[in-house]
Amino acid sequence: MKKLFLSFLTLSCFLTIMKAQTTHTTTDTNTPLYLLPPDYPMPYGPPKPEDIKTTIDRIYTYLESCTPPKLIHKITKVENTDFSKPDTSAIIEPGTFRLNSYEWGVTYGAMLLASEVTQDPKYKEYTTKRIGFLGDLYPYYRTLWNNGFRNNNPYRRIFEPQALDDCGSMCNALIKTLKQTKNTKLRPMIDGFVEFMINKEYRLKDGTVARNRPQRNTLWLDDMYMSIPALAQMGNLTGENVYFDIADLQVLNFSDRMFVKEKGLFRHGWVEEMNEHPSFYWGRANGWGLLTMCELLDVLPESHPQRDKILDLFRAHIVGINQCQSGTGFWHQLLDRNDSYLETSATAIFTYCIAHGINKGWIDPVAYGPAAILGWNALSTKVNAQGQVEGTCVGTGMGFDPAFYYHRPTHPLAAHGYGPTIMAGAEILKLLKNFQVVINETSVMFYPLGIDWRNLQIK
Repeated sequence: MKKLFLSFLTLSCFLTIMKAQTTHTTTDTNTPLYLLPPDYPMPYGPPKPEDIKTTIDRIYTYLESCTPPKLIHKITKVENTDFSKPDTSAIIEPGTFRLNSYEWGVTYGAMLLASEVTQDPKYKEYTTKRIGFLGDLYPYYRTLWNNGFRNNNPYRRIFEPQALDDCGSMCNALIKTLKQTKNTKLRPMIDGFVEFMINKEYRLKDGTVARNRPQRNTLWLDDMYMSIPALAQMGNLTGENVYFDIADLQVLNFSDRMFVKEKGLFRHGWVEEMNEHPSFYWGRANGWGLLTMCELLDVLPESHPQRDKILDLFRAHIVGINQCQSGTGFWHQLLDRNDSYLETSATAIFTYCIAHGINKGWIDPVAYGPAAILGWNALSTKVNAQGQVEGTCVGTGMGFDPAFYYHRPTHPLAAHGYGPTIMAGAEILKLLKNFQVVINETSVMFYPLGIDWRNLQIK
């Protein structure tokens, strides 16, 4: 036993000596340091399409389970499928999220896009089932409304919108759904929403949509999205250029007052009676502005006289947004303040818009494609196992001090994160189909299809 121990000790000493002789200090002369693996805080490199689809599916499964399109008795909870006899005791079954909200308008459109890109019909069915349900219930609650049932009527903000939040985003989704399904039951809601946006929403003297809160004659950047995409879709639906003209006027009027060229960013708010306007570059509001231009350019005729101006503004905004992306792939709550938190919904919208701009040929894929890939890789880490989207700032008004924005809470039930995340995933899938996205010289690179990128030769 003693001999065995001595033999083991001798072997151990020998191995220690050999290890000491064979190890060396890493230097530039003996090691290709550029090949050392970086310590990325997020996944790096082109994502796999099947992984993106899995992430979208996880969100879909969660939302399908918690947003039931059902009419039930408010006491017994029994489902009511007979819409011919309006009853004040019937309610829309409460889910985790509201079926009629501006956030869900984004989600409905996102589901339509996901079906278009993946050819998976279940996403489209999610939208058509719920929007069809809302269309079916319109005459049910209209009868109750006409008979005096108003205060507790769940359609009160459909029949009498009070703000652009009540109608613009949902109207956009309704028109997109109408074009795909030909469901004419949606038209009364669409026409009512358009009537409010055109004739009833408060405006400045030059026609720019405005609010009288928190100060008189205030512009909110959010209102670009809450009105312009729906008007653009109405122009596309009807062929009437007046809707495009109004939409273009809004974009240009907002940008004249709120786009800061030196930064390539929009301020969140503008107050007519102030000489110096609050300049807080809130992430999600900039997302709404950028998404608005995407949606408008998608349907604005090539021959329209203002198209080039809006495309130039979109490109300038992309430059500003791109410069604000953090090394994690996320964007900050306040875009130009790196000590503000990293926020999910803005990251999702920017990722979508950059990818969409590339897919449409509006911006350079080599310059901006890697930012979109980095954005998606970061975003995918915020979709938890349940399918919830984490890290999204809750609904936010307008502030005049940084603390207001820095300390807005985030919550997985903040509805603003779901639609944009689905949109981002779908558009990245399209991007991966349209380009070769590879790691070359250790970084993400974009190449056209048909190029031998290793030798930069056309096949």
